[in-house]
Amino acid sequence: MKPINIELKNSTILVTGAAGFIGSNLVKRLLRDNPSATIVGVDNMNDYYDVRLKEERLAELQNMSAHRFIFKLASIADKEFIDNLFEAYAFDVVVNLAAQAGVRYSITNPDAYIESNIVGFYNILEACRHSYDAGMDRGVRHLVYASSSSVYGANKKIPYSTDDKVDNPISLYAATKKSNELLAHAYSKLYDLPSTGLRFFTVYGPAGRPDMAYFGFTEKLVKGDTIKIFNYGNCKRDFTFVDDIVEGIVRIMRSAPQRQMGDDGLPLAPYSVYNIGNNQPVNLLDFVTTLQEELVRAQVLPRDYDFEAHKQLVPMQPGDMPVTYADTTALVRDFGFKPSTSIRQGLRKFAQWYKRYNERQRRLAFIAAARVAAKDNKLFAPSPIFPPATEQTALASIWKNKPGHQTASLKNTPFTGTHLANFSGKQGTGIPSPKTTLLN
Repeated sequence: MKPINIELKNSTILVTGAAGFIGSNLVKRLLRDNPSATIVGVDNMNDYYDVRLKEERLAELQNMSAHRFIFKLASIADKEFIDNLFEAYAFDVVVNLAAQAGVRYSITNPDAYIESNIVGFYNILEACRHSYDAGMDRGVRHLVYASSSSVYGANKKIPYSTDDKVDNPISLYAATKKSNELLAHAYSKLYDLPSTGLRFFTVYGPAGRPDMAYFGFTEKLVKGDTIKIFNYGNCKRDFTFVDDIVEGIVRIMRSAPQRQMGDDGLPLAPYSVYNIGNNQPVNLLDFVTTLQEELVRAQVLPRDYDFEAHKQLVPMQPGDMPVTYADTTALVRDFGFKPSTSIRQGLRKFAQWYKRYNERQRRLAFIAAARVAAKDNKLFAPSPIFPPATEQTALASIWKNKPGHQTASLKNTPFTGTHLANFSGKQGTGIPSPKTTLLN
């Protein structure tokens, strides 16, 4: 077991990608477990997927602790911003989760990956390096950063071990993540910067990324669309629940690689890489079957839903890997931890969350349509799906305050969404001020 050499409870911690799926869950855990810690979160809030979901994650974090969670709306590719941020805060630990995600998106939008994953990560490394300018005892004590299982590319050997060669990426996304590992090793060697890369394996869970298969499948099934299952269903993925990912990150944050001198009088690179995966690959067809069962159980879909009519088996897509399978031997050896959440447990939690999320989204859409109708002085039929008293009260308020009457405002109703317009201050200082959240 590696010794714990960093206490997080009184630390100042930077989490980039704080509005993202993993980042927001990590910040939530850090705030809950470390009441004396200060967490600075950075995110550029790009529109790779629905920004409202990111806004809602931030809203929940802000509601947890407005004074211990400091949010900065900015890109890590902005070097001036990053340098100024490191001058303003003496970070003990930096967790870089900001990145342009997605294998398939990298094929058509390569610029976004170079900007965030290469230039942005370089800026983080440089800032960490210069944090030692006032002395090695005052700088960043541990840089933890997100790599990816995608770095294993077309490797035939399974399970994937961090000892395996990863010189053959099959997507630009994978190449940028491998580049992160190489850059981090160089900076660890040259500047004695303790760094740890984490190869995440197919992360899923409540309030996740809509571009991930389980979320996308759910959205399509709810709409009655057909879902495409690639490689004719013969793919296997080491699906890892987000709480297990966060547990692994927190344990690793507290145990930075030890600084040591080599025989040449130069520092040995205080550098490590770990897999964080469930160590149990699941066939994609089995995964989809479990997802469908849990969506029915949560009453997201009706019991008589015709799943077979909404499935289409298709060939493999460029950049995809047929199997991902994490060897977690090193994680267990060094931290006594192995992800253990079963697919059914994880998908049940997702389905329960999605039911609440979907109902709220549909109510918001209904209210928005009612507001437009009221503004245009058109008739608008009551919702046959959502007739609760709260909705009817809100609608009555809209009609009472339609043009010609007092101006309507829904900002205190249960249906208010959080939008970027609710962020105060200039770029780099915006903080959400929500009235509700879709994440509960």
